[in-house]
Amino acid sequence: MNITSAVFDCSSPDLDSCPAESLPEFAFIGRSNVGKSSLVNMLAQKPDMARVSPVPGFTKLINFFTINNSWYLVDLPGYGFAQVAQKDSSRFNKSVADYLQNRPTLCCVFALIDSSLPPQSIDLEFVEWLTRNSIPYVLVFTKADKQGSTKVQKNIDDFMKCISKWFAQPPAYYKCSAQTKQGRDELLGVIEQTLKDIVAQEKTKTTQPQKMSVRQLHKKRSDLTRPW
Repeated sequence: MNITSAVFDCSSPDLDSCPAESLPEFAFIGRSNVGKSSLVNMLAQKPDMARVSPVPGFTKLINFFTINNSWYLVDLPGYGFAQVAQKDSSRFNKSVADYLQNRPTLCCVFALIDSSLPPQSIDLEFVEWLTRNSIPYVLVFTKADKQGSTKVQKNIDDFMKCISKWFAQPPAYYKCSAQTKQGRDELLGVIEQTLKDIVAQEKTKTTQPQKMSVRQLHKKRSDLTRPW
């Protein structure tokens, strides 16, 4: 996929204030300090699109970026806000959960995990929540350049082992680095394939009594090793 335009659309504090459900959406989320903003900027090839802050948990709103005038990249607040007041942390988590569970145009969540660390309980709990709520996702192991390849792979293998009991086939995962651009083509490939599936479904919708949402369409694919 070639990204020719990436434009900030809006920031929303909750689901009700999100933009109209007009484009497919691909959301990015992870624990604070996982490198989400750097990864988003790397994907869009715009170093200042999402603000990279030294303060973990800087992103507090649901941020929408229009990519190629055809889909939304959604930058979600992280979980585990060390620097946010407890009352605000609860509100942000509720807004994110509401978006993830109820946004019909959400195609896929890219769940970011720090590959330089052994499995963290907060990440495992979040992935278990995604699985339990049948929210489509893939795993993105960030900071693949921060440790030796052997250490990175061990952390990934340990994480996949921890979640293996939740489904017959493990979810797809990708190793990424915002610094070296490792994984960029693979993540954009996931998005590109999903968009192609949507176009194909649109062409056949006249033979179906009801139009499916993009999330329902993604669930129907049997060739993907996903947990939903």
